[in-house]
Amino acid sequence: MRTLDLKQAADFLKMHPQTVRRLAKAGLLPGAKPGKHWCFLEDDLAGYLRSLYGSSRQVSQGSFKEATLWHSSREQSRVTGGCDSRPPTASRYASVTAEVKLIP
Repeated sequence: MRTLDLKQAADFLKMHPQTVRRLAKAGLLPGAKPGKHWCFLEDDLAGYLRSLYGSSRQVSQGSFKEATLWHSSREQSRVTGGCDSRPPTASRYASVTAEVKLIP
């Protein structure tokens, strides 16, 4: 079992050292800070990379239409809770008021 410091872990993962530090601090990347410096196990980093394989394959297996549907402004308004109802038009108001009988 081989241990790596922050720079070695960043080189192993092909990431910037600040990114590795941020991920480790957030608990998203396995690592420990027994003193002043971060320490990583090479096996844990390899496992972390393996865990990313599934998510990248799932994205590539989706259809192009599904991937681009999210970028539609109409879809975004639905996701953020936008209202799909439209205000009634003048013709709709006219038909409603014609149905109402006024008492003289």
